[in-house]
Amino acid sequence: MKRLTTLLAAAAALTCLLAATALAGTTLTYANFPPAKTFPCIQMEHWKAEVEKRTGGELNIQTFPGGTLLGAKNMLRGVQTGQADIGCISLPYYPGVFPAMSVLNLPVAFTSTTVASLTMWDLFQKYQPAEFADVKVLTMFTSAPSNIMSKTPVKQLSDLSGLELRASGSILNILGALGAQGVGMPMSQTPEALQKGVVKGLVSSFDVLKDFNFAEICRYETITNLPVYPFAVIMNTARWDALPDAVKKTLDELGREQALWTGRYLDKHIDDSLAWSKEQYQVEVFTLTEAEHAEIKAKSSGLVDEWKAEAAKANLDAEAILSDMLALKAKYEADSGN
Repeated sequence: MKRLTTLLAAAAALTCLLAATALAGTTLTYANFPPAKTFPCIQMEHWKAEVEKRTGGELNIQTFPGGTLLGAKNMLRGVQTGQADIGCISLPYYPGVFPAMSVLNLPVAFTSTTVASLTMWDLFQKYQPAEFADVKVLTMFTSAPSNIMSKTPVKQLSDLSGLELRASGSILNILGALGAQGVGMPMSQTPEALQKGVVKGLVSSFDVLKDFNFAEICRYETITNLPVYPFAVIMNTARWDALPDAVKKTLDELGREQALWTGRYLDKHIDDSLAWSKEQYQVEVFTLTEAEHAEIKAKSSGLVDEWKAEAAKANLDAEAILSDMLALKAKYEADSGN
């Protein structure tokens, strides 16, 4: 009788344990590479909260910002092999791997993160490019347009002559065409380079004025609307396939919503960063003329031609993709009044 009581107690304990495990739900790991306070990780935490709320705890997300699980350049492979269940990738870190969606990185003068992010999401939905065939895409978004932040005023394009500016990717080529001296380096090295005079400024989105306190040393900001950087949040296919259909449906429904949320968040954050920079450091903001913006477009047209050639090698209809992107850009700009 005593043994039976013991067995019954053990069975009850096991039942409680299984119930608790079921209640806890499935936990997925989500890796990201920028610092926790920057927008790719802010959107990650928002997405985590929405997923856990909408699935009633059936799905839990454990986040790893700042490269604590996977770095920027091994994020794709890490998700493919299951080192992380979910990861946020920046497409320009993988040249040649994403020929279709890299169209978002072209110099087409996006003025809004919201417009660029929705354009990217809709373009992906239309083409479903094979370059993402071995992962599940959960959402997509872009950085804000890239602009000049400098220690000396850049009031017009001619002021760029010989000016050393930290930049990355295709923007280095654009700066060269405009007469500036682009210097490639990680963002983490930029504060010291600015202090030592190795560079006289940088080209990035204005959120870094506050997030990295660049407004303290770069008191002059010039709106150039240089390329945005496309991001994709991807998931390991085996982990995706193992999810219940109801959970998959919830994640799919969040795709466009998250792109929109991220775009709106970053646009507001940039407005706030500029206002903060003006108040704290009295920064000045310069705008270029329409003729100067046309000059930027003309002098960076070679990047469009290079992208078309790469897309053609991947058997993509480059003209159709580019045309659709520009049409979506115009549509969302009209909708937002930009």
